[in-house]
Amino acid sequence: MHETRIQRHGMRFSATILASGLLLAGICGIANSQGKNGVAASNGYLASGPPLEAGFHELYELRFADARVHFTSWESAQPADPLGPAAEAASYLFEEFYAQGVLTSEFFLDDDKLFGPKPLKPDAARKAGFEGAIGRTQALARTRLRARPDDTDALFALALTAGMEGDYESVIERRQLDALGKIKDAEVIAAKLLAIDPKQVDANVPIGGMQYIIGCLPAYKRFLLWFGGIHGDRAAGMERLRTTAERGHYLRPYAKLMLALAAMREKQKDLARAELKELVAEFPGNPVFARELAKLDRPASASHSD
Repeated sequence: MHETRIQRHGMRFSATILASGLLLAGICGIANSQGKNGVAASNGYLASGPPLEAGFHELYELRFADARVHFTSWESAQPADPLGPAAEAASYLFEEFYAQGVLTSEFFLDDDKLFGPKPLKPDAARKAGFEGAIGRTQALARTRLRARPDDTDALFALALTAGMEGDYESVIERRQLDALGKIKDAEVIAAKLLAIDPKQVDANVPIGGMQYIIGCLPAYKRFLLWFGGIHGDRAAGMERLRTTAERGHYLRPYAKLMLALAAMREKQKDLARAELKELVAEFPGNPVFARELAKLDRPASASHSD
């Protein structure tokens, strides 16, 4: 009985924290789909690009309704493309996480908040929109994969939906054991995608996030997860996040945030500060990035007095 409790706690810990690294996992597919048109990623590019790019710029600025206008426009123009509804689903999940205060260091670095057993209370309309977009994405992606198993856009879309479903189950509903299977599926799809095309650097985020967080677990928990094929390596995980933070596209801002949070845990303040400064400059309308940077620069005595 004692071993069972330890195992369940370890799986709950890993599933919850892994979800944080997979929030936008499949967005890498959307990023690289647009990259095929020959447009290089650069700061500020999302703001002026086609509907999906403009939508994700709005998403990172926390203007969720505006983001969905762009995403649904893309869905209307490209009804067979699973990346449109995948982006729409991401907007609902990102908005719910923002409303719940999940996208902050206070949440991710506080074990009591991150691992608490009590489910959060999601907005019903956002949940319905999220589930509907997930279903449309998976149906379109599977249709494309039946015709061409190495279709990268379809693989990206499935990676996104698996990761997002795991996010929702783990962080919102606190069904961490159920979420772990979805999260592992997302990691496997991302690894397959990188094997097909190593240039798809955004796919490093689900793998790197998982590697880093699992590497932070106590040894006995890492041992339990090892039997499920889940391994941790903090240094390797941060390097994968760094690669996407430097050369990614749509997932680049998220990789930068994850890298900054990992750097905070590793007491690498200069790295965290550099990533957050770039995010604040690129997305001035996002108060989360600005607050994280301000907290990082706050004197220790002031932090303790909050």
